[in-house]
Amino acid sequence: MKNIDEIATPRRTKEIIAKHGFSFKKSLGQNFLIDQNILHKIVDAADLDEHKGALEIGPGIGALTEKLAQRAGTVTAVEIDQRLIPILTEVLEPYSNIYVHHGDVLKTDLPELFAKNFAGMDKVSVVANLPYYVTTPILMRLLEEKLPLDSIVVMIQKEVAERMAASPGTKDYGTLSIAVQYYSEPELVCIVPHTVFIPQPNVESAVIKLKVREKPPVEVKDEKFFFEVIHASFAQRRKTIANNLKSRFFTKENRDQLEPLLEAAEIEPARRGETLSIEEYARLSDVLLEAGIKG
Repeated sequence: MKNIDEIATPRRTKEIIAKHGFSFKKSLGQNFLIDQNILHKIVDAADLDEHKGALEIGPGIGALTEKLAQRAGTVTAVEIDQRLIPILTEVLEPYSNIYVHHGDVLKTDLPELFAKNFAGMDKVSVVANLPYYVTTPILMRLLEEKLPLDSIVVMIQKEVAERMAASPGTKDYGTLSIAVQYYSEPELVCIVPHTVFIPQPNVESAVIKLKVREKPPVEVKDEKFFFEVIHASFAQRRKTIANNLKSRFFTKENRDQLEPLLEAAEIEPARRGETLSIEEYARLSDVLLEAGIKG
């Protein structure tokens, strides 16, 4: 392998940008990482080895990609910006285990991509510095598609990371917390200052690791309805669980059914949605479903 001049330094990043006349697109949320220490923390959290694959989303100019290639058996980097493809081809030329896919990860056939690019790998982890404007849609797609993933290690907006890892009864706990924790076990890895990016974002960032569960922590009779109950319960955070559920699932004619159903689920009607655990939501959705209450 040729001598590698690491990408994630201010000097090299500026050189690459200048050489290719690259200009940042705010609409794509492009912020390039220029700190080796943070990159090592991200890659260490993914626990990669030669038998594991890594999927990167939004590789930029390849700062994280080259670190992944040094640890993983194979790396697939999905980049939406056509202007970055020739840059990635050039800077990652020393590595034979990287495949760059031009496309939108939200429109890419991920099962097909996994079958084609990660054949022979024991496990696959997603490792990425995600564009903040599409963090949630990307992560929920990765989790809901039930891909053969070991973990997801991503740099995202600090506020969003805190919501994903939040516990019941806290101000950050909500529908995103429950959805992420239904599919995975979240762990905050580190907080990242805005000074380690070019250009610098206006918000603090965080690295979060989502260890993908083999099966959810609760069993529910109807997964879709379970999430409908959760969304309804958080429709207006200041309202009680009873009032939110009445607005969504009950009419004037059958509202008197709700309190006995909450009692059957062992939930006080005066509680608010953010105080209920994932186990309580599972119990509640099953009780409502058994009573013939539907979305």
